[in-house]
Amino acid sequence: RQALLATTAMILSPAAGYAQAWPAERPIKAVIPFGAGSSTDIIARVVLDELGKLLGQTIVVENRAGAAGTIGSNSVAKSDPDGYTMLVHSSSHTVTPSTFTQLPYNTEADFAPIMPLATIPNVVVVNSAKPWKTLKDLVDAAKAKPGTLNYASAGAGSATHLTAERFRQSAGFEAAHVAFKGSSEALTEVIADRMDFYCSPINAAIELITDGRIRALAVSSAQRASALPDVPTTV
Repeated sequence: RQALLATTAMILSPAAGYAQAWPAERPIKAVIPFGAGSSTDIIARVVLDELGKLLGQTIVVENRAGAAGTIGSNSVAKSDPDGYTMLVHSSSHTVTPSTFTQLPYNTEADFAPIMPLATIPNVVVVNSAKPWKTLKDLVDAAKAKPGTLNYASAGAGSATHLTAERFRQSAGFEAAHVAFKGSSEALTEVIADRMDFYCSPINAAIELITDGRIRALAVSSAQRASALPDVPTTV
């Protein structure tokens, strides 16, 4: 088995110079291209709250979810390049040029990277009522009835989608992909037992795992995650 992908949060802005007296008496807008409660959203709100205090300026967070983050990204790319609009995205920002045949913006030319915020392992989760206790149990069930399983993602081309696809292809089984707007919706479907598994960022799923509403089978990092020390890795 190979290591899977991780979700990385990063801050970007429209590519151009900032206003001279930045930040002036004017709120800063931060666009998060995923839904509230998603991994990127959780990280962004924690960091931006502290950043606003340091700058002495309000940072207004706006969730614009959909299409693996490209809807929110496009709104930032088309905004005034004055330093008052920023984008907090996941690692899918660097992947979408390969997964979308046409984008309404140029990933390299239209954004200026500011800084990475965090790298978060993904965790393969299933409904707690499922009989699968290990990743091997899930793979065996999928191979026993080819094509009957499905899995959720936070959008086509997102890290959660690519993680699941790499896992599926490495393990050699078939499963149908169903895309949602973000982790909250995907996790809700796993809890409702309408989705068989989801490769979720740990911070979006940890409370549900702790509460026993979903079961963690494996994490994508090379070492076990400190938040889930009893859950094995995929390597």
